[in-house]
Amino acid sequence: MKISREDVLRVAELAHLGLSPAEVETYQKQLDAILSYVDKLNELDVTNVEPMAQVLYSAVQQGQSDEKHPELREDILQPCDVADAVLAQAVDAGKPFFRVPKVIDR
Repeated sequence: MKISREDVLRVAELAHLGLSPAEVETYQKQLDAILSYVDKLNELDVTNVEPMAQVLYSAVQQGQSDEKHPELREDILQPCDVADAVLAQAVDAGKPFFRVPKVIDR
């Protein structure tokens, strides 16, 4: 296995997760499968594959007219005045924040 039981326990500790021994074994197998798959991908010859800088190609590159992508919209700033209503429903809110229990004890 590429990932040890101690690795899984360390990640669980960093994420503040309490795992049972069965869960540790399950996650160890799953993470090992993921790392094995990544190793398979690393075996591929990608020397002639150009890196992609943009996922969407412009219409001009596709031989079409110079139109914008219809699936994209303009990024327009819009007001969102729901904070007061949301905070009013919170158990313990100190405007403009939610108060939550302390989770970091280290």
